[in-house]
Amino acid sequence: MADTKVELAADNSTPVPNPNASTQQNNPLSRKLNKILETRLDNDKEMLEALKALSVFFTENSLRTRRNLRGDIERRSLAINEDFARVFKEVHEELESVHEDVQAMSSCCEEMTSRLKAAKEQTQDLTVKTNKLQGENHRLEVRAQVAQAFLTKFQLSSEEMTTLRGARDTPITEDFFKALHRVKHIHEDVKVLLRTNQQTAGLEIMEQMAVLQETSYEQLYRWAQNECRGLTQETCDISPVLTQAMEALQDRPVLYKYTLDEFGTARRCAVVRGFIDALTRGGPGGTPRPIEMHSHDPLRYVGDMLAWLHQATASEKEHLEALLKQVTLQGVEENMQEVVGHITEGVCRPFKVRIEQVIVAEPGAVLLYKLSNLLKFYHHTISSIIGTSVASLLMNVEEMHVLSKKMFFNSLSLHASRLMDKVNGGNCSIFLTQNRARGRIFFPPQMPHEVYSATKSPQL
Repeated sequence: MADTKVELAADNSTPVPNPNASTQQNNPLSRKLNKILETRLDNDKEMLEALKALSVFFTENSLRTRRNLRGDIERRSLAINEDFARVFKEVHEELESVHEDVQAMSSCCEEMTSRLKAAKEQTQDLTVKTNKLQGENHRLEVRAQVAQAFLTKFQLSSEEMTTLRGARDTPITEDFFKALHRVKHIHEDVKVLLRTNQQTAGLEIMEQMAVLQETSYEQLYRWAQNECRGLTQETCDISPVLTQAMEALQDRPVLYKYTLDEFGTARRCAVVRGFIDALTRGGPGGTPRPIEMHSHDPLRYVGDMLAWLHQATASEKEHLEALLKQVTLQGVEENMQEVVGHITEGVCRPFKVRIEQVIVAEPGAVLLYKLSNLLKFYHHTISSIIGTSVASLLMNVEEMHVLSKKMFFNSLSLHASRLMDKVNGGNCSIFLTQNRARGRIFFPPQMPHEVYSATKSPQL
């Protein structure tokens, strides 16, 4: 009824004092109800968790279930505690088992420790000896490594020794030069031992390497000599191995010079044979035609011979450059000039005989003048290749140039003398005397024909 009165008063918007309000506030039940009603569940997390747990098993809201709620909660709590006790009992049993295992392991470890202690006491002498032997073994290993490093640095391997001490007919390969370079390197490095207390070993190694070097250079020289002797074809290919051989032989000047001489001799034979074939047989298959076929035309005849010699000289210079391209000695250019001069010396006699025959045949002043200029031109051209004027070929070309020039002046003088004979003797003599005094006409001194007849030689 009191609530109804309060609601009616609220509807009339006029507060009506309730005489029982103070009495209700002092009632404990009212205070508890007010406290419950004033509680905000949003901030009470424990209450929310409790209600959430309650909603799991409290599904029916009835009078009976509300009366049995306390008992249900207690029974549920008891079941949870029983489950916890059961699980904890299993954990306890497992821990007891682990404890027993740990105790057993501890007993085993104590037993093993006691056994190891007893074994250590019994094997102490053996351990000392073992440590001593291990230290000795380590020292021996270090000494073995030092000895191996010494042998590697100052001795050749079995393969290198086999390569350097091969048979005479064994071809030279790249491995031979590597082994020879290693011998030279060892011979230089062993000088360090001579400055230490290992002089005996240094002297023995140096002597061994010196003997091995001489043997290797001798074998290399014989191989290079045989290779050079085989270069008798008109066109030869210089192998890279032969070039390396010349580079290695430069450390032995005598062997280097002998090898160059052998190369020059072989190429000289090839050039002479090629020149004779060009004169008499011509090229392969008859093309070009033999030079002797043009002997009726002196200018072309001489020009073809000089052109062939110019080409041959240039080819031989290229062969020598390919042979000595790795040589670093001083005076290599002089050696090349000397060898080219020696190679071309073989063609001097057949060339000179044929040129003399053409010149002495007195082909005429004009043709002699052309031949003189042609010889002078090729003398300058070939000298730029050979590089020296003391070569036999250049000397012969120069000699033929001088001879053709003299024959030209002689032919010109004879021709002028014949013209003078046709003119009246007295008037012509006065006329020539006056003009000679004025310097208008000059005739070279005549040379007797017997001088040129003595220069004729039999043809090869």
